[in-house]
Amino acid sequence: MKMTTKQKTTRKTTTKKPSPKTTLELPPNPFTFEVFALLNKQRTKAKKVEVLKKYEHDSLKALFIWNFDETVISLLPPGEVPYSSLKDEQISSGTLSDKVNQLVGTMEYFDTTSLGNAADMKKGKTTIRKEWTKFYNFCKGGNDQLKSLRRETMFIQILEGLHPLDAEILCLVKDKELETKYKITKEIVSEAYPDIQWGGRS
Repeated sequence: MKMTTKQKTTRKTTTKKPSPKTTLELPPNPFTFEVFALLNKQRTKAKKVEVLKKYEHDSLKALFIWNFDETVISLLPPGEVPYSSLKDEQISSGTLSDKVNQLVGTMEYFDTTSLGNAADMKKGKTTIRKEWTKFYNFCKGGNDQLKSLRRETMFIQILEGLHPLDAEILCLVKDKELETKYKITKEIVSEAYPDIQWGGRS
């Protein structure tokens, strides 16, 4: 009678490498697009709320109110905006989309995915942090006496002084289309900034 012995099979155990943690650190006084890009990298609602709390600023709240509050009615024409970088002779005039595409191309040329580095290349003359107090001019009930042409000129002047990616954010917000590019919802904003009172603004 033959005795058969079972051979022991050894299983290779592979240790799963932990996925690299996404840092929440940004430069001091970051551009709005840098905060929103960081938001897009977060996979959970809790992390998105953490980012918003960490970089809390009245300018962010103003953008979210304009975008998500249904009682805030924009007085600016919807759609694409004529745009040219302020006093930048190297860039021809065109639409804002043209400028954003051009900036992304520049980032690829310099082999960088860092928005911060791209921002250093074309910082612009101003920031949303500085300009948010003028937003009331572009919404119903804010400065209704302002002539339409003057209002649109003011808006374009602000855009032309901003970094192109910040200008793009402002155009998305005026059309209440922030969610088409950035993974942010009214629910997340409300949890991060419970002091925002929604409604009753027009």
